[in-house]
Amino acid sequence: MTYLAQDPTLADFGRDPWWLVLGKILFAFVFGLLATLLGVWFERRVVGFMQVRPGPNQVGPFGLLQTLADGLKMAFKEDILPKSADKVVYFFAPAISVICAVTALSVIPFGPMVSIFGHWTPLQVTDVPVAVLVVLACSSMAVYGIVLAGWASGSTYPLLGGLRSTAQLISYEVALGLSIVAVFMLSGTMSTSGIVAAQGDGTRLTLFGADVQGPGWYALLLFPSFVIFFISIVGETNRPPFDLPEAESELVAGFMTEYSSLKFALIMLSEYVAMVTMSAFTVTLFLGGWRAPWPITFWEGANSGWWPMLWFFGKVVLLVFVFVWLRGTLPRLRYDQFMRLGWKVLIPVNLVWIVVLAGFLKTQGWERADRLVVYGIIAGVVLLATLFWPSRKPQPQAPLQEQVDNRPSGSFPLPPMDLQVPPSPRTRRVVAEREPANIAGPDSREV
Repeated sequence: MTYLAQDPTLADFGRDPWWLVLGKILFAFVFGLLATLLGVWFERRVVGFMQVRPGPNQVGPFGLLQTLADGLKMAFKEDILPKSADKVVYFFAPAISVICAVTALSVIPFGPMVSIFGHWTPLQVTDVPVAVLVVLACSSMAVYGIVLAGWASGSTYPLLGGLRSTAQLISYEVALGLSIVAVFMLSGTMSTSGIVAAQGDGTRLTLFGADVQGPGWYALLLFPSFVIFFISIVGETNRPPFDLPEAESELVAGFMTEYSSLKFALIMLSEYVAMVTMSAFTVTLFLGGWRAPWPITFWEGANSGWWPMLWFFGKVVLLVFVFVWLRGTLPRLRYDQFMRLGWKVLIPVNLVWIVVLAGFLKTQGWERADRLVVYGIIAGVVLLATLFWPSRKPQPQAPLQEQVDNRPSGSFPLPPMDLQVPPSPRTRRVVAEREPANIAGPDSREV
């Protein structure tokens, strides 16, 4: 029974027969497809509950088959090809995002070592020493599908959506990569199975000379990295409130404006597959992967056999709910707010947090007195920098009349300053002069 709870290592991969490898690949693909179908239904039901309406409830029990019915309806719709579109790129662009999102699931661990028809194998398609970088590469490549879809459509609105997606990728990919650096520093590996194994036991920390048993999940130990990572994956997957590449209020439907029928369905599929994939990636890096949460860990068999898959799927559903919750709660950001958040907030905070964490880990082996001296010096420097940091004083504004007088010639006309609109010289007021109506005529008489 102890072998059932064994964490897989890199040496356990590459030994499976061909039919088992094919079965794992098929399982990962089916998981992504079913999670997408159920994710659409789940989102519509949750948003409906938040807006006090039923949501889909007609097709199938609890409306579970509504997404399937919508997919069949899209399949039979007319497929329109824009005249100015690049036909080859226009056709393949939606498939790029779907393929990349599903490929990233191949390095996500779903569970520990289990027995499948007498073969001991990890519940994971494959693993490599740089598996985390594989997921990041797939996430980056998936955005190319959006960019190419906007460019190949031959229209203005899709092109603007594609350009926004490019800027979004550059901005939030940096914050996403920096937030994972802290995980590498603490776990000592880039392997996804190794990161899950590192979260199995609580981390031992030395605070003021005392050994403290810290929590195992990196979401608690590396809380700033967890928050920045989750905000970044919301931006990476174009989910509200960061769905600026497909903002219908100013871009109609963004990069997917010119798509219809099955191609439009593929774009929707790629969005939900990416959301599920990134949720599973977050569970792997920060929420202990397939390991059972507290207090289920008191049960000795919680992390053995097939039970870990249940905990893994439960955590993924919880994160998908957070994605839906954000959509039903927050309004869409302006584009300048979105870029400012990525470059001026997330990246600087991430860099400072990495430096602090590196210094803390470096001083763990020092004597207590030496650590206190170093921490005191750092705290003093931060306090002095805070006190003497130059504040940005607002520039004094000139009076309103002076601003009006200094306007260059040929500027647009201004409304009157006193809010009194003068009458137009081209309009003449005509007063109709009429004689009073003669109600009683000469032949009238009182009755």
